[in-house]
Amino acid sequence: QVQLVESGGGLVQAGGTLRLSCAASRSSFYIGLMGWHRQAPGNERELVASITFGGTTNYADSVKGRFTISRDNAKSTMYLQMNSLKPEDTAIYYCSAVFGASTYWGQGTQVTVSS
Repeated sequence: QVQLVESGGGLVQAGGTLRLSCAASRSSFYIGLMGWHRQAPGNERELVASITFGGTTNYADSVKGRFTISRDNAKSTMYLQMNSLKPEDTAIYYCSAVFGASTYWGQGTQVTVSS
């Protein structure tokens, strides 16, 4: 199993920046695809960005050019650098990790962007 713990959320003004972190309980050298997802009130959870073990990234159109996903396998940590934040980025952000045949989720961290 893998436990994931997100941190770095908070309240920021539009145009501001935040950096989310996701720490894994198991060495991420054994973890495949990792991702960030978000869920706003009344909406379904959506993929924000994903990154493979080798570093190949994928982004939702809504965040391309503003968000950057990265991972440090030596520290078993994944990051999401969020720049030029917009009020519509307000949501609970969850990290995920594929280990073996299962997908594991963190508990989420709240990001609120004020206008």
